[in-house]
Amino acid sequence: MEKRWVIKEAGDVAITKALAAALDIDTNLATLLVQRGINTYEEARSFFRPSLNSLHDPFLMKDMDKAVARIEKAIQNNEKILIYGDYDVDGTTAVALVYIFLKDFYPNVDFYIPDRYSEGYGISYKGIDFACENGFTVLLALDCGIKAIEKVQYALTKGIDMIIGDHHRPGDELPAAVAVLDPKRNDCEYPYKELSGCGIGFKLCQAYAQVNDIPLKKLEKFLDLVVVSIASDIVPITGENRILAYEGIKLLNTHPRPGLEAILLFSNIKRKDLFNTGTSKKTLFTKEITISDLVFLVGPRINAAGRIESGKNSVELLVADNLNAAVTIAEQINKNNTERKNLDNLITQQALDMIKNDKEQARHKSTVVYNPEWHKGVIGIVASRLTEYYYRPTIVLSKSNELITGSARSVKDFDVYDAIDACSDLLEHFGGHKYAAGLSMKPENFEVFKKRFEDIVSSTITEEMLTPEIEIDALINLKDINSKFYRILKQFAPFGPGNMSPVFMTEGIIDTGYARVVGNNHLKFSAVHPDISGFPLPAIAFQQGHLIDQIKAGRRFSICYHVEENEWNGTTSLQLNIKDIKLFS
Repeated sequence: MEKRWVIKEAGDVAITKALAAALDIDTNLATLLVQRGINTYEEARSFFRPSLNSLHDPFLMKDMDKAVARIEKAIQNNEKILIYGDYDVDGTTAVALVYIFLKDFYPNVDFYIPDRYSEGYGISYKGIDFACENGFTVLLALDCGIKAIEKVQYALTKGIDMIIGDHHRPGDELPAAVAVLDPKRNDCEYPYKELSGCGIGFKLCQAYAQVNDIPLKKLEKFLDLVVVSIASDIVPITGENRILAYEGIKLLNTHPRPGLEAILLFSNIKRKDLFNTGTSKKTLFTKEITISDLVFLVGPRINAAGRIESGKNSVELLVADNLNAAVTIAEQINKNNTERKNLDNLITQQALDMIKNDKEQARHKSTVVYNPEWHKGVIGIVASRLTEYYYRPTIVLSKSNELITGSARSVKDFDVYDAIDACSDLLEHFGGHKYAAGLSMKPENFEVFKKRFEDIVSSTITEEMLTPEIEIDALINLKDINSKFYRILKQFAPFGPGNMSPVFMTEGIIDTGYARVVGNNHLKFSAVHPDISGFPLPAIAFQQGHLIDQIKAGRRFSICYHVEENEWNGTTSLQLNIKDIKLFS
């Protein structure tokens, strides 16, 4: 699929030059900082050295005082507290974090994760009944509940007070909970709006600690859970999230909790052999753990428990206090993940075949596919795969408990939540974000929903939105890339939405003559600019082996790429990871 290359605005030249001089760095690197809103030496220092001391006061969040007061009252009265959370990574990490925090000094705490299939997403009547039958009088819901109007009322009739800690968009009405913690509330003046659900849980613990003279240092042990949620829920790594992710990834590399170490073990990331390699302050493992590892290796495994068996297993893993116990749980979760991958591949292929054989679907600007037999646990992943393949807003639906239920994914700049909201009269439930949402409806509403959703998308989406875009941070020469350049570039991490790994563009290069195809159709070559002096740089272009003949023929071409390190046979060198190639005509 053809991609659009869009070069970002470089920013104010005078500010860029002054910043480069103040920091003694390349102007290209200074450009990256200015693009990120960093214009002064002090701002750069805060960016490169995030500090927990810069976290916002948790009591700036609406209702935080009420939430803390209700928890303190419960502890004083020896009431039972139930920590309730969604079955995905964000929910299970949030539950694990708050459960461990409270359990350290208060015994009457337990947790509950709803079953994806019998209860569905969010707060369930079954979960409230469980709380009532087992004598819980406080239910703290994390990563869910912002739209649970009727269920919160139901809990009140059972004598249960609820505290909601969510980060999804509220509806027009807020639930009648004791406290509703959600920075996206219209009346909430909390300075940072993009916390994960686990991040909300962390802020609640921070607030409780603040009131009860518990040092912030005592909360640092939870930051590995927070960074896993930030990475897996794909929230922006900016502002407060950047501080939490920066400290969390450091903790994960040096002192991970047993459950996360066990998951890494089954992802083939193991402890170093300290006798042979020596100790390292940087990482305990054979490789440095990055946000990308959390997104592609850790998160899917934690998610797999809730998709295939029970999200409760993920919490049991994350609260395990020794590695042996954690490995036993992680082994089963890894088996869940293998089953998840097999289902994912099968259903993705079935969905692709369905779309291919539907001539009307080919003319649409959205994709909506439904099969009552599809496994509910993987349809969100399938929606993501179809969005990548066809690059248009996509909804994948299955049947569960007499309702059609599914997941939506979107393309850059198109708000799929708003499009679904415009169909809300046809839905039983929906919720989510700009780029990802969940929904359910009665079967008789499906055809009407499908048509209306397509009408809304086709009338509001632009052709630009329907073409994959590569944002390029800077146009540079290959000679600008050296060890000092990369050493500073690494300090821009952790990378993620809002602070993506920089993409560079270089025009008019050629291969040195040794291009070849390796692995599964990957193009490997050495890039050099014939008009500018400099050493060739090794490059790898995944899934672009079809260009081998043109590259070997000596044609000039432009590349956009990440700069990374490549380790081979004990030697580490810089390498260009090519995102796209455009041949000169």
